[in-house]
Amino acid sequence: MSIELTTLLFFGSLIFFLVLGLPLAFVLGGVSVIFLYFTWGIDSFYLVASQIWGTMESFTLVAIPLFVFMAMVLERTGVANALYRMMYLWSGGVRGGLAIGTVFICAIFAAMCGISGAAVVAMGTIALPSMLERGYDKHLALGAINIGGGLGILIPPSVIMILYSLITGVSVGKMFAAGVLPGLLLVVLVAIYIIVRCYFQPELAPALPPEERAEWPEKLRALRSVLLPILIVVMVLGSIMAGIATPTEAAAVGVLGALISSVVHRQFTWQLLYDAALRTFSLTGMIMWILFAAHAFSAAYQSMDAQTLIEGLMANIPGGPWGTIIVMQVILFLLAMVLDPIGIMLITLPVFMPIVTSLGFDPIWFGILFVINMEIGYMTPPFGFNLFYLKGVVPPSITMPDIYRSVVPYVLVGIVGLAIVMIFPVIATYLPDRLF
Repeated sequence: MSIELTTLLFFGSLIFFLVLGLPLAFVLGGVSVIFLYFTWGIDSFYLVASQIWGTMESFTLVAIPLFVFMAMVLERTGVANALYRMMYLWSGGVRGGLAIGTVFICAIFAAMCGISGAAVVAMGTIALPSMLERGYDKHLALGAINIGGGLGILIPPSVIMILYSLITGVSVGKMFAAGVLPGLLLVVLVAIYIIVRCYFQPELAPALPPEERAEWPEKLRALRSVLLPILIVVMVLGSIMAGIATPTEAAAVGVLGALISSVVHRQFTWQLLYDAALRTFSLTGMIMWILFAAHAFSAAYQSMDAQTLIEGLMANIPGGPWGTIIVMQVILFLLAMVLDPIGIMLITLPVFMPIVTSLGFDPIWFGILFVINMEIGYMTPPFGFNLFYLKGVVPPSITMPDIYRSVVPYVLVGIVGLAIVMIFPVIATYLPDRLF
């Protein structure tokens, strides 16, 4: 059988079973194992086992359950409530201030833990009712929470970045450093969008009336709520970027910070610890199964020499190397509408990375483009995760079409941010080059 026909059958089978709604791990693993057997026979399974064993020996892998556990603890500690009150007091007097403050809180939350859902659920529960009560347009408020929550995978630490590093072999520390400036860039772009829109349409996000605004003593007292989150961020990111700790060691320190936070906010209970551990086991188990399936996929993809075919197709894309990179971004954007980021990563990276490196592009820079695309995918209809996280906590009066409509301008802001990082790669590469 020719390479073209084998590759078509392979990827066609993957898409067919994914469309049927079967679990990603079973589709990736099952189809790959079947194709491996008919391509190389029973001995090919040793290749899969060898790759899985190599991954399981990776010390970096331990960081995933630690960062997930840290996020599960922080979600219940009351940190989000204290942060929102502080932002409410400081930014409520500005048009759109509560929405901008919500995005900044999401950025702080993102710098404390490595997943997206925690900030969306927290702000959907705390910030959204407050904004709606004060006359904010529901679409403006919902969109701000959606894009803010997506920052959890771009601003380090990030579980997605750890998985990217495991699959591509790049440094986790460099990926974390590379995500800082693009993450801050997106926060600034979203803030500019909200400010400009509220300037021309002040009725969308009215400022708090003077009698509800806080006095300076109260504002200054509220700043105490930022000290603990900043301490956790310094403990995690500072220790990595200063070279004091590896990402895995920093994740353990972050767990300690999250537990201290729960004690300070008087939220620590054995039930909290039990629930956080149970959810961590569940999420980590899912990630591990998908990772195992990815190795089967990678082995099958390499064994049928599909890489040669894909590279040949990419070479014929008009626009040269940059045309290839742009086509890759379009493919990632479209996939993010229907698949979860881990699935997209495991399906595309074995195909894309050899091409990216052969064209002379920095894999760290490409990794940041990939993560920004996944962040946009978290809020892109019809299957963006943040859309469903938010639907679970909004009032019944807000429908799914409302949430879908709210993200449109914010998706465009995210695409602008992606384009800026593409045009100016130094935004992603400056910190890794300086720190490492």
